[in-house]
Order: sequence, then structure tokens, then C-alpha cells
Amino acid sequence: MQLDIFEQFASVASALSTGSRLRLIDRLSQGEQTVEELARAADLAVPNASRQLKLLAEARLVQSRRVPPRLYYRLADDSVLRFWFALRDLTRERFAEVDQAVAAAFSDADPLEPVDQEELLRRLDSGDVLLIDVRPAPEYRAGHLPGAISVPLPELRDRLPDLPTDREVIAYCRGPYCFLSAEAVSELRARGIRALRLADGFPEWKAAGHPVEEGVPA
Repeated sequence: MQLDIFEQFASVASALSTGSRLRLIDRLSQGEQTVEELARAADLAVPNASRQLKLLAEARLVQSRRVPPRLYYRLADDSVLRFWFALRDLTRERFAEVDQAVAAAFSDADPLEPVDQEELLRRLDSGDVLLIDVRPAPEYRAGHLPGAISVPLPELRDRLPDLPTDREVIAYCRGPYCFLSAEAVSELRARGIRALRLADGFPEWKAAGHPVEEGVPA
């Protein structure tokens, strides 16, 4: 039987045809995580997250490995990440209201211009900033920007006394549609701490070829 390549194309498109599966792809762009961690991050029940991940695996978009008693998932390879970025960009080009809604949401929490990657690199070289990762701890352990400290957003208020006041803080999270960093910046400024956010997040930083670290610093 001759393979219908268009049906193959459709099978991949079908695997990505729900918002819940795209949220899982977005979360997996942060790095390898367990089913339970992905379920929490994507606001899904664990059985539902498991079903959606299996469908993504059948389409060869994600891979899994078992370390009893946990099952870990990751993106199949970088081509899936590039596709996810391309889908986001295409949607923004076709639906201007996406950017308008995002800009309006960010302006409420953070009216200042965010820092881009090149500016962050310059400031890191000068050593005059503190970089904080406000994603959940499992995502930080899976991969983070060099020198960043893990300060998950729910812990930020309690950790404020530990943050230096003589340096500007730059917060980052999951990407250009993640509001965790904007919320963190708003909280920091309310406490008198100079703060900005990175315009994008960890996946974009890694995709640009910049160095990353894994695990928790010793």
C-alpha cells in the first residue's frame, strides 16, 4: 500500500489540534519533566495529562523514559521546538489580536520595556544584575540561564529579604507569553527593588545557542 504522506502530515497536525496538548508542548520546551509536573504546569488532571502525552508520543513529537516510579517526558528533538516557535509566529501574523491582548496584559503588570537577550548578555558581563528564574523549581532544574537563582513566583515574597538591594534584578520565565516574570517584576518594584524582565524566556535563550545550566548549583 502506498503511503499517503498528506495523511501523515494530518496525523501530526491532529496531535497538535487541542490547546491542552499545545500547553504541554510549551511546558516541555522548558525541559524534561514528569507527568505529574506537567499536569500541574498545564493545569490538567494527571490521567488527562497522561492521555494527551501518549497522543503526542504516538505522533513522535515527544519521547518518554521511566525511572520507577516516575515517567518522564521530553520533546523528541529540537525540530519540535522550532515548529512550536513557527506556529506561534504564524498565529501572531494572522491574528493581530493575539499581540494586542498580550501587550495589554503585560502593560498592566509591567509598563516598562523588557530586556532583550543581547542587552541581558551585556549586563551579565558587567556583573551589575541579579538574574532570577521565577518558573517552578522542576523547570529550573531541567535547564536555566547561567548564574540564575531559582525563585519560584509563589515564594518570591518570602525570599525578598534574601535579595540584594544594590543590584538590579532581571526576572525571566517560560517565554514571551508567560506572565510570571511580569508579576515578579511588579512585586519587586512595589518593594522598592529595581527590576526588569527578559522579553522572552528560557526556550528562546537556549534556541539562540546561548549557554545553559542544568540541576541545582552546588
